[in-house]
Amino acid sequence: MDTAFWITSAAILALIMASAFFSGSETALTAASRAKLKGQADKGSVGAQSALVVTEDRERMIGALLLGNNVVNILSSALATALLTRVFGDSGVALATLVMTVLVLIFGEVMPKTLAITYPEPMAARVAPIVRVLTFLLAPIVTVVRLLVRLLLRLVGVRASAEDNLHALREEIAGAIALGHSEGAVEKEDRDRLLGALDLGERTVDEIMRHRRQIEMIDADLPPQTILSQVLASSHTRLPVYRGSDDNILGVIHVKDLLREVDRLVRGDAHEGLASLDIAKVAMKPYFIPETTTLDEQMREFLKRRTHFALVVDEYGGLEGLITLEDILEEIVGEITDEHDVVSRERSLQALPEGGYLVDGSMTIRDLNRAMDWSLPDHEANTVAGLVIHEAMMIPTEGQVFSFHGFRFEVMARRENRLTKLKIRPL
Repeated sequence: MDTAFWITSAAILALIMASAFFSGSETALTAASRAKLKGQADKGSVGAQSALVVTEDRERMIGALLLGNNVVNILSSALATALLTRVFGDSGVALATLVMTVLVLIFGEVMPKTLAITYPEPMAARVAPIVRVLTFLLAPIVTVVRLLVRLLLRLVGVRASAEDNLHALREEIAGAIALGHSEGAVEKEDRDRLLGALDLGERTVDEIMRHRRQIEMIDADLPPQTILSQVLASSHTRLPVYRGSDDNILGVIHVKDLLREVDRLVRGDAHEGLASLDIAKVAMKPYFIPETTTLDEQMREFLKRRTHFALVVDEYGGLEGLITLEDILEEIVGEITDEHDVVSRERSLQALPEGGYLVDGSMTIRDLNRAMDWSLPDHEANTVAGLVIHEAMMIPTEGQVFSFHGFRFEVMARRENRLTKLKIRPL
């Protein structure tokens, strides 16, 4: 055990410590939440800011760390083999393999990675400045390795895309919210609001619009007294005005505008003034939107135009339905009702004493899933009735029963070609 022995032993220990640094740094920087690091960086943390810079290009960071880790592991094993072979002869190879496996596994891998996964953000902030320098120094070698790896991946049909990273980030946020709810850290109402806001960019207006069958409209050719009575009897403040056909929309009448016009006319002659009312002149210009518009985009348009009401048309220009700003907000905060809604709106979901639930056929699948924490698919249909018709590939009659997606559906009521009431029970 001369001086060379102790120098070699010290070099092996230093290399194992370097291996621990590389292993712990890789785990800490990959496990650390960029959102938490951003919050710390905004508060003035230099280490967190460095960690954000380093993790912007994870492929480059991991390449540099793996390069350093493999170099020190291979070098330490080689030195240990040479050292123990000199001391114990040929049996030193087996002994070096055993000793280095234990040392690298415990002190170079498991222990630093366990520490890093336990405290990812603090460790990431501490190691990031050093990793940033190493990444810069090893950049030429890492670049060559990256090009080689991407070439090999392309040969097997794998291509990296920035859009995939953005989609993965959205899924990560949604998964974190769902996981927080399952673990009791996030309330159901909070989960629904957060996921609702997150889904606005993925959903289109035709999924939540009020169908044309449910729209209250004003016929411009009706007598003024009838129009006034119809408007006052409605629970809505904005009503489309048509002439001849409900596809021929002239405009949208606002109750306040109508009452102002009526007040102006009746101040002269109560009978002649009201008889001269022209509803088409009072109505606002209609605002049409395509059915494929996303909710996020439409909400921005509502705010930009300072309006709350839009008519939805299909690709042929035919009226499909209408959507309001309130409809979009309900996707985030849940059902919004006022004094008129409470009186006029029936319950669309009722629990039955014998088990199961009585569901209005026009209830959207999304609302049902949010209310019951179910996961019925809404890719092929927007409403519960639409889902049953799609799966049955026919318009069922009253009393027919179907089982799909883990639920039992029974048609309780049908009006013309519409399924108005269904009984649903989980299987």
